Amino acid sequence: MKQIAKATEQLRPGLAESAWPILNLERNKQFSLVEQIVDAISLMVSRRELRIGAKMPSVRQLAKCNGVSTFTVVEAYGHLVTSGLLSSRRGSGYTVARNEVALVSQKLVFQATPTAIDALTPDLYTGVSDALPVGAGWLPPEWYGEATILEAVRHAMKIPANRLRGYGHPLGFPSLRQHLAATLTDKLYAVEADQILLTHGATHAFDLVLRTLTKPGDTVFVEDPGYSNLLSLIRHHGCSPVGIPRGEAGLDLDFMQQQLVTTQPKLMFVNTVLQNPLGTSLSLAQAHRLLGLAEQFDFCLVEDDIYRELAASGEASLAAMDGLRRVIRVGSFSKTLSPVLRVGSISASNVLLPELARVKMLAGLTTSEINERAVYHALSARPYRRMVEKLITQLDAGRERAIEKLADVGMLPVARPRGGMFVSAGWQVEPSETCNGKLVADLALKSGILLSPSDFFMLRKPESVWFRFNVAYADSPMLSRFLQSIKPTMN
Repeated sequence: MKQIAKATEQLRPGLAESAWPILNLERNKQFSLVEQIVDAISLMVSRRELRIGAKMPSVRQLAKCNGVSTFTVVEAYGHLVTSGLLSSRRGSGYTVARNEVALVSQKLVFQATPTAIDALTPDLYTGVSDALPVGAGWLPPEWYGEATILEAVRHAMKIPANRLRGYGHPLGFPSLRQHLAATLTDKLYAVEADQILLTHGATHAFDLVLRTLTKPGDTVFVEDPGYSNLLSLIRHHGCSPVGIPRGEAGLDLDFMQQQLVTTQPKLMFVNTVLQNPLGTSLSLAQAHRLLGLAEQFDFCLVEDDIYRELAASGEASLAAMDGLRRVIRVGSFSKTLSPVLRVGSISASNVLLPELARVKMLAGLTTSEINERAVYHALSARPYRRMVEKLITQLDAGRERAIEKLADVGMLPVARPRGGMFVSAGWQVEPSETCNGKLVADLALKSGILLSPSDFFMLRKPESVWFRFNVAYADSPMLSRFLQSIKPTMN
């Protein structure tokens, strides 16, 4: 309690966000910096110094004025969101959600071992940071084929005047849905345009699926390691994520079957091809067994298929094997066009799709027709296929360079990727208080480098110190110098 009082002694009632104080944080004490920040904010709320609806400082603002890393603030805010004290909305930051809450030191139990971080630093998404985005999920603009994308955007802006009225089609721009239906039918599985719902990217699609098919308290299976933002989203909906280990050989389906005997999930999210963060793909045999388990134990599979166009032809497709009976396929164009366009898609059965569309309208009405028109014009353009082929070639070369450069500093791949944007690699040392991924990421940030440590992607405690590297940036001399400088501390 003394720590809490000292951390908040400078606070005053009616605190304005423009006058956010410097918290009295103490390093090398019994309570971690994360705990001290959480306790301080909890006490402010309980004293009504921060009222319901009050906007919190951004992660970067709070980190800067208190001399801590953005990762520390992200973890603190994540615990506060999990406890229900704060809420978080994309683009709006963090706000106070309620004030009837006991002090976190009394109510919220911190786990002694590292856990998945509940949210990622905004620096990994904005693209405006000066730091080298080694841990980011986007490619340099020149890798995408800027000319084709800009021409598509210009074409989309010539939207007919009569389309400026109304909100657009609830399912999304019809021409794009028809194009997707034709492409998917030709390459993967038979689907009609009315079985496709357009979204604001893949994360929005995951949110709609969770809103539609789950309720608080439900269990949801995820890959471990897996997509970091999905873990936070599942928790935000009050569901419990259960991790199914994934490695070089794919999913641990024996472990999964053991979990299914005692735990009944509503959903499982899975990257069939070029999984994020490992870059591996499921074999046809594993995909068949996974579908069999879904049938046997009566749950749905959400196939995160956003890397399909970067994968070799003939890779396993759950949607193709299943025919959209138990599988919901999520697609996106952020990896082959640009993440700025924010267009994704859901393919689902004729029974489920109308309910997903209803939830989409309830949660935010329609999606951006201008963005969807831009994507349609880009996909329809003659250079698009050549652009994707060139991108795959660049990624293949970048991946080999990245593996070679990382090996020079003693870092080995966690799994050999089959393609795509990422290489996950690290040192074969067990994480400890003095040597762990978050600590290295903090040091990297001070050196102007954004890293994504294993903590972002895992529910389990990592067995080694590793990171996800974007192959477009991983051969940077700046990164090599930094990793070489800290390498002795890892041995």
